[in-house]
Amino acid sequence: MTRSSNLRAILAMVVSMGSFVASDSCMKLAMEHAPLFELMLMRGLVSLVVCLGLILVMGQAGSISRMFDKWLVARGVLETIANLSFIFALGFIAIADLTAIVQTCPLFVLLGAWAFRGERLGGPRLSLILLGIAGALLVAQPGTGAVSPLAGLAFLTAITSAVRDLLTPNVPRGMPPLVAALTVIAVLTLTGLVGMLAFETPVMPGSREVLLMVLSGTMAVSGHLLLYLTYRLGEARTVAPFMYTLTIWAVLSGLVVFGEVPNTLAIAGMVLVTLAGLAIIWMDGRQRRQEARMPVVR
Repeated sequence: MTRSSNLRAILAMVVSMGSFVASDSCMKLAMEHAPLFELMLMRGLVSLVVCLGLILVMGQAGSISRMFDKWLVARGVLETIANLSFIFALGFIAIADLTAIVQTCPLFVLLGAWAFRGERLGGPRLSLILLGIAGALLVAQPGTGAVSPLAGLAFLTAITSAVRDLLTPNVPRGMPPLVAALTVIAVLTLTGLVGMLAFETPVMPGSREVLLMVLSGTMAVSGHLLLYLTYRLGEARTVAPFMYTLTIWAVLSGLVVFGEVPNTLAIAGMVLVTLAGLAIIWMDGRQRRQEARMPVVR
């Protein structure tokens, strides 16, 4: 990977995280007056329309049949598990606290890249990963009765999201990013339909809920598209730590939209998670500079 491609991947990751927080904030607001699976279906339908429209505008309609690639479908199933666990917990946990726990995702990405791809990790990085997980546990605060009962769902979101990201490089080269996003959105939409029919009594949504789902669906498409591009453009060990910007976006959303202020332990945990990620970024940069100075052996 070149430096410029990694920079583009980092930018895509930061904007992707902001898009997901905006989408989830709209969902949290709408859940006050409408059931979960119905909202998933509404958001999914909006996302499908937006994504299909973009595919047609980009002249990629001939690639739609490729959305059934096994790796794309696997990513869609994992995203559905992550999405369901996250949204369910979202109704009970402050968005900043929940997001901070989910920030263990890039740590699991790094562990997975080391375990299954042979990417170098080393003792210092492993120590930082453990520090980040400890920070997430501070946010979850097990035993306090405040967040911990649903913290498991947040960790499930992190693990399934990490597996999804680790699978991304297996997607065939040349796969249009919009088609990859379409597969994920289609699986999520189908899950919303099945869940609504099986577990809920549909209600007529108000104009507020419709508007929120239009915004949420549009932001979701943006997030999925940019996240896919992130792991196609850059190396996992370089771009994964920038998923920590999700915490910044979530704290801002919690303060501005919901008036949620994290407690002292949660703030300390967020700081630990963020510092662990930044330290890994710094170590990666230093290692790259050292490798660049090494003489080429012919």
